[in-house]
Amino acid sequence: MRTIVFAIFQLLATAVCAQKPPQEEVKAVVLSLFEGMRLGDSAMVHSTFMETAQMYTILRNKEGQPILRKGSLQKFLNAVGSTHDQVWNEPIWDIEVKIDQDFAQLWASYAFYAGNTFSHCGVDAFHLFRTEEGWKIFQITDTRKKEGCKIPGEIKDKFQ
Repeated sequence: MRTIVFAIFQLLATAVCAQKPPQEEVKAVVLSLFEGMRLGDSAMVHSTFMETAQMYTILRNKEGQPILRKGSLQKFLNAVGSTHDQVWNEPIWDIEVKIDQDFAQLWASYAFYAGNTFSHCGVDAFHLFRTEEGWKIFQITDTRKKEGCKIPGEIKDKFQ
């Protein structure tokens, strides 16, 4: 009898330990998006999004005025899946995840590299909804700039 109780306890303990905390689940979805971008795998990227996902970029126009540009998930997926000469890398750092019930936000600084060439940096803000299949991105908003980036040395070194 003790052996059976011990085996059940061990099985339950293993199952509990195997589950990721929700913050790690959210982070895993976002990192999967970036891995899909790096691989040029639009199906992998698409799997991280809800079908109704919205995309926005905040940047400055030639006159220095801030603008909000609405993107298209389908155009983004087409771009990821089309042949491009260089690998797209978007490392993130200073990651903050906040969750309230079935809503999560991940906020992180990022730098975008085409191959080893720096393109731009900014902040990514992801909004996710917990579905029956797990966390899915329903909105991304990012900022973009080419100067004044505080990219950690270990990331800069990786792309030089």
